[in-house]
Amino acid sequence: MTLQVLAAILGTVAFSALFGAPRKYYLLGGVTGGAAWLIYSGLLHYAGCTATEATLLATLGAVFLSRIFAVAKQCPVTIFLVAGLIPLAPGAGIYWTAYYLVTDQLALARSSGFAALKAAFAIVLGIVAMFELPGGLFRTLAGRRKE
Repeated sequence: MTLQVLAAILGTVAFSALFGAPRKYYLLGGVTGGAAWLIYSGLLHYAGCTATEATLLATLGAVFLSRIFAVAKQCPVTIFLVAGLIPLAPGAGIYWTAYYLVTDQLALARSSGFAALKAAFAIVLGIVAMFELPGGLFRTLAGRRKE
């Protein structure tokens, strides 16, 4: 699992570069993506969670870290959030859905498409839920006073 987390960190840093994030935020973006993958993988393999549950909880962790880093560095939360959620994106599920549709394997297309849709909704729900928390909480956690 260590290798997977390192790959998630490197992939997130690479996406941060592609996304055009400032270089000084690459490491924190990588930490966000690595933490998201660590939470997802740990819950999926060791806690017995479903992929959708693991995705939701990993998204909550990634958004939480993104908000803390954004307050600490006084920058937009999207710098960390967009890159940090890349390891959780259901890209493979969408690919396999399209593949199964083209190869006329409709039962497989339906199941992989539904799994990708559940993952996407879990990500959206996690983002919305974490943004309902007040900003003052993150200022306190980041050790910053309201200015």
